Amino acid sequence: MGYSKGYRILAVGLVFLVLVLYLMMSWPEPVTRWIPQPLPAAAYVSESVNWDSLPQELTNLTSLLYWPPTGGHNSDFLASTSPKTSTYHLVGPAQATYILGSNLEAILVARDHWGRPKAHGGDLFRAQLLGPEVKAGVPGEVKDLENGTYLLSFPLLWAGRAQVQVRLIHSSEAVGVLRRVWRETRATVDFRGYFQGTNGIQEVVTCNVDPQSTGARGPTCQYKDVVSGEIWFCAQPPTLPCSALVGHSSGRYLKVTTPYDELLLAGNVTDQKLPSGIPAFLVTPAEPGNRSDMALPSRPPCRPGHLSLKPSGFYHQDRWHSTFCSSRSFPTADSILSCLAGRIVYMMGDSTLRQWWEYLRDTVPCERARGEHACSQGAEGRRNGAEGGPGLADRRGRMLVFLKAPEWRPLKPVDLHVTYQAGPLMAVETTRGTVLHWRAHSWPLRSLRTPVASLHSVARELHGLAGDPYTVVVLGMGAHFTTFPPSILARRLAGIREAVKALLDRAPSTLVIIKLANTGYKSVYGSDWLTLQVNRLLRAAFVGLRVAFVDAWEMTSSLALPDSIHPGRLIVRNEVDLLLSFICPT
Repeated sequence: MGYSKGYRILAVGLVFLVLVLYLMMSWPEPVTRWIPQPLPAAAYVSESVNWDSLPQELTNLTSLLYWPPTGGHNSDFLASTSPKTSTYHLVGPAQATYILGSNLEAILVARDHWGRPKAHGGDLFRAQLLGPEVKAGVPGEVKDLENGTYLLSFPLLWAGRAQVQVRLIHSSEAVGVLRRVWRETRATVDFRGYFQGTNGIQEVVTCNVDPQSTGARGPTCQYKDVVSGEIWFCAQPPTLPCSALVGHSSGRYLKVTTPYDELLLAGNVTDQKLPSGIPAFLVTPAEPGNRSDMALPSRPPCRPGHLSLKPSGFYHQDRWHSTFCSSRSFPTADSILSCLAGRIVYMMGDSTLRQWWEYLRDTVPCERARGEHACSQGAEGRRNGAEGGPGLADRRGRMLVFLKAPEWRPLKPVDLHVTYQAGPLMAVETTRGTVLHWRAHSWPLRSLRTPVASLHSVARELHGLAGDPYTVVVLGMGAHFTTFPPSILARRLAGIREAVKALLDRAPSTLVIIKLANTGYKSVYGSDWLTLQVNRLLRAAFVGLRVAFVDAWEMTSSLALPDSIHPGRLIVRNEVDLLLSFICPT
């Protein structure tokens, strides 16, 4: 009898234990979770990435981000590659004229400051073929032969005079610094988290992509995105709870270089032009009397899924011509509005993508504005009262300008009362049913103080879209991820790829466009070498998906213009024209 009673008690206990375990596993997880104790790095890396869903290229970062060896750890600065002594020359004898559509090749010999040839590769050179008279330019291919020499190739795509220009962006020794810092340093910047209590108390702490980079000596607050699985970390404030986080902003740039590193990254050896090694020449059509001034064969309309050629395009008369599809020009406000009629465009990314939103916002309303120079100074001019009349500041300190034709503003920005740097921003054209959105890609985001509630992950936004033939999604990331190891961006892209795939599965007619990162920064915190690696990750992340790419890297590195993380209107106009070419291919 006693044995039977004990057995029943044991059975009831086991049933209760199973029920508790079931409830623990099936209980819905909250959108934001706070865990007071820090996790080991391996815990949140494996938790937030579904590596099995990614292409093999993205899971094997070592292979994907291969770069030729950059030599030993020589501490002699004069043994590093010099832009003044490195030389290049044509393969074969120089000619006064070349045939349109042919290819020009040259050999570059990297040399140190003593003029001695280098025995290894790893330098970052940029080569261009320029045609100043016809406002033309195309990026040249630079092939590292890994023995101190480089093969330069230039397609001859326009008729007229042309000249070669080569720049040393970073010596191999400087690349070694960038690679070491990028792969071995947890973060080169930090951020601020602003906490606010119901009694008015405010506390500010350091936040970052992992608990160690917050500098916390005790517990950390951890905020998990339920869609992407990514976690954001803040040092736990002294008195307020983790749930009191209300604001986010940039923090500090951290010291991560030695004095010798800084010599290698100094301005006098970074982004410097090599002495000219090839005289200017003339490109002529193959057949006398042929008036064709460009080598552009028949190309299909611009549609997602096309593989980009190298080069992906070139400039001629200040217009970008794609080499893999029939890119179009949209020179008037009416042509832009006609293309965007009925479209809802969602732009998610950084400020270089916000430039596209700003270009459309500023170009469409201004074209018909009465008075001279109504649009000549763009958005910055209008914000500072440079056009149309005197400017007045509103109660939030923003400059208001009265245009001479305020009654004709079809694409109207909507003030959503948000921090401009993070968004969301919106502009609408009600007659034709056009809506343009832009918002930042959430943390890690270098910005002024912005509400945390405004920071939505890209994956979260994508999962909220139904998609249809009139939905356009544009994604652009890069500049804010060069301050962290490549695994951080890989984790972000893991969630975004899954969200894009799900969107295209449920609505295949949705257009998804990826803006690659462009040239600009030249420091350990952001550099063209780092951007090249980011673009490799971006391309690999979307392998096998029906998406389109806008190669902003080549579009910002083809003309004899100073590099800027925020390129000028000419380049932005061409980027937007290519975007519109995918939206309206015919």
